[in-house]
Amino acid sequence: MARETTAELLTVRQVLEELGGISRRTFYRWRELRLAPACIRLPNGELRVRRDVFNDWLAERAEGAAS
Repeated sequence: MARETTAELLTVRQVLEELGGISRRTFYRWRELRLAPACIRLPNGELRVRRDVFNDWLAERAEGAAS
């Protein structure tokens, strides 16, 4: 059975742009520290971030967010 909805997969570049142009190095440092949104590693080695995971990750970091 096919999935009814397909989650949008963002490239690292798209994530960086949505975060206001942070550097690639910063993103990978966040990954080392386990602070970045969860990523999917494709068979070719590239990373993707699901849109819904990214949006949830941003919401968790909003100032004034419930603890």
